[in-house]
Amino acid sequence: MEVVASAPGKVLMTGGYLILERPNAGIVLSTNARFYAIVKPIYEDVKPESWAWAWTDVKLTSPQLSRESMYKLSRKHLTLQCVSSSESRNPFVENAIQYTVAAAHATFDKNKKDALDKLLLQGLDITILGCNDFYSYRNQIEALGLQLTPEALATLSPFTSITFNSEESNGGNCKPEVAKTGLGSSAAMTTAVVAALLHYLGVVDLSTSSVDQHQKNKNSMDLDIVHMIAQSAHCIAQGKVGSGFDVSSAVYGSQRYVRFSPEVLSAAQAAVIGMPPEEVIRNILNDKWDHERTEFSLPPLMTLLLGEPGTGGSSTPSMVGAVKKWQKADPEKSQETWRKLAEANSELETQLNLLRKLAEEHWDAYKCVIDSCSRLTPTKWMEGVTEPIKEAVVKALLRAREAMLEIRNQMRTMGEAAGIPIEPESQTQLLDATMNMEGVLLAGVPGAGGFDAVFAVTLGDSSGNVTNAWSSHNVLALLVREDPQGVCLESGDPRVRDITSAVSSANIK
Repeated sequence: MEVVASAPGKVLMTGGYLILERPNAGIVLSTNARFYAIVKPIYEDVKPESWAWAWTDVKLTSPQLSRESMYKLSRKHLTLQCVSSSESRNPFVENAIQYTVAAAHATFDKNKKDALDKLLLQGLDITILGCNDFYSYRNQIEALGLQLTPEALATLSPFTSITFNSEESNGGNCKPEVAKTGLGSSAAMTTAVVAALLHYLGVVDLSTSSVDQHQKNKNSMDLDIVHMIAQSAHCIAQGKVGSGFDVSSAVYGSQRYVRFSPEVLSAAQAAVIGMPPEEVIRNILNDKWDHERTEFSLPPLMTLLLGEPGTGGSSTPSMVGAVKKWQKADPEKSQETWRKLAEANSELETQLNLLRKLAEEHWDAYKCVIDSCSRLTPTKWMEGVTEPIKEAVVKALLRAREAMLEIRNQMRTMGEAAGIPIEPESQTQLLDATMNMEGVLLAGVPGAGGFDAVFAVTLGDSSGNVTNAWSSHNVLALLVREDPQGVCLESGDPRVRDITSAVSSANIK
């Protein structure tokens, strides 16, 4: 038996910094960049003598990093001990394993626990794979003498290996040569592992999709369990209780998100100081999770683009720390900035929701406007528009742009006051030029900002113009697009699927 689950990466379009505090909301878009977890037994059969064993074998493989680690999972204490690994540990996967097995123990009756024991004695063979989009390959593309274009990225084989550079001459610590693109790889990876294991162990059933309301409610409850376990494992692994938007979008897909109260995870934090995992999970599953989640996706005929400037990464924790320090030092000014930023975020959300409503109710007029605006600079969008419905669409587009400009303005204000480059000057010039192009609705820095990435939302078929312009400014447009789907089961190993697709394409040619 093999179970394969995947979970998406994310782009936080609005809510940077504010999302850390309730009741501020953020719009987070899930993407087609996905992390995969493959779970299967190590051994085909359970040997009679193995019932006396006090531990379960666990093998964790990361082919892209050329890493393999072996663990022993205590059947009594549900703790994980690494027994062979020459490389650094993966606390996200380790916590995901402990918490999912503990969830099975916490929720099963005796009959189910007997079946669980048999399954665990066959061992757990776990493989993790991340789409190329999670990592930066601009160095490899430049080394091949190719232009910085999405087409060049597409020539890389799926799940390309991540090469390592030696940090010290004596061959000591190594660091990845490939930087990340800020799509939330740890949250997507944790969620995929939790979902695959929970399904494999029989705690949840992620295989059903039904129009029956009772089944829908069951599916929703199963996703909630995945969410609670993944949030807990992710928070403990990173050593702090974050806002959780990245895990939430990995589970449920694109959404408007308001964080949960940090106290919800007090039980998980207690685990660090010795509370038994089974008791911890029981408390987590029974606690009141007060996060707010509303489905959200971009209006039709709009495309999310993500660009990698290649000017070096930024440390989100240190930037968040600087903002918090500023808040304490100047509460009056910081509260005023946050209020204005929250209002601008809300206005952008309102206009995007209005555009989606106009598309549903007046498709032909909506499509006509989007097609027209995709070929014009924003200053000309209203020219020649006389029909009331079309005028309403253009007004909503222009108001969305104004809201984005105000968001950027307040983010820059916050950055200057806190002494950090939330929207660095180099990004400002790039984003201003992008927003003045034909068919561009929005452009900004996602999440906490910095040098990691830029995003744009384009209308109709205008995205090609942006990727070409970015390329000429040494910005690599990624292959990432919005995909509102959250965690899901896959039909099989994605590497086999990609090989099959490649062979099919070659045969067609």
